[in-house]
Amino acid sequence: MRSSNPIFTRRGFGGSGRPAGPAAERLQPVSAAGAGAAAGAPDPSGVPLTNPYAQSADAQPVPDARRGSATMTIDDVVVRTAATLGTVVLTAALSWFLLPVDAVGVGRAFGIGTGAALVAFVLSMVQTFRRAPAPALILGYAAFEGVFLGVVSSATSTYIAPGVVVQAVLGTMAVFAGVLIAYKRRWIRVTRRFQGFVLGAATGFLLLMVVDLLFSAFGAGDGLGFDSGVTGVLFGVVGIVLGACFLALDFKQVEDGIAYGAPREDSWFAAFGLTVTLVWIYLEALRLLSILRGDN
Repeated sequence: MRSSNPIFTRRGFGGSGRPAGPAAERLQPVSAAGAGAAAGAPDPSGVPLTNPYAQSADAQPVPDARRGSATMTIDDVVVRTAATLGTVVLTAALSWFLLPVDAVGVGRAFGIGTGAALVAFVLSMVQTFRRAPAPALILGYAAFEGVFLGVVSSATSTYIAPGVVVQAVLGTMAVFAGVLIAYKRRWIRVTRRFQGFVLGAATGFLLLMVVDLLFSAFGAGDGLGFDSGVTGVLFGVVGIVLGACFLALDFKQVEDGIAYGAPREDSWFAAFGLTVTLVWIYLEALRLLSILRGDN
């Protein structure tokens, strides 16, 4: 299954190429009776169980007993995700305290925050189109993204809604926990139809954001009204729901990577994808809560 998260469409998650070396050797052919199931029989979530690492549909998930030390495990994903998110949190805290958004330093803070956001975007694009994960790129993205988040969070808390940052963080954690529980209990079924719907909805959402920015930039005031009132609240809710859907897609890709014996280094892909999604959810939660607090 190919992921709608572009990070996971590189080598490993959803790719069609067979990796060289130990990862390829661990993919064992199934029996004639099991070949049909591996080729396209649906799993409980309705997604055909195709091996993303094999050129043909003659391989099956790698049993735990056959896993080597070089295959990805859930511990690898947890450790690398913690490192990436920890970098985001650390640089966000440093930028919050070192780049004050008071009347004197607001211009400097926003300038550095904007520059950090651009650098983070470039690094994320470079990593996205690489076939192998580069920890330096991923941690660099996390560091610059943290600087941007720190400036935005500080400005929001200072000028719009004091205390809203803590609420946004708690909301992000709640969304993550809720989606994880729903996914593990199969209340969310990640099917190809689900994947296509999420990708289409996200494309439309991003296009609306671009149009809103263009309207605002060319003198339309509040743009399309996505930053205030009922329209802003609905838009924020849709953004958080989309982020939750991407979390479900990310969990599916991590689960498939572990089941099929993905190389251990691909856990950096998983950490990168989860971090990008959580940053999305946090920003949407921050915007939504700011609108709600501002309307009261």
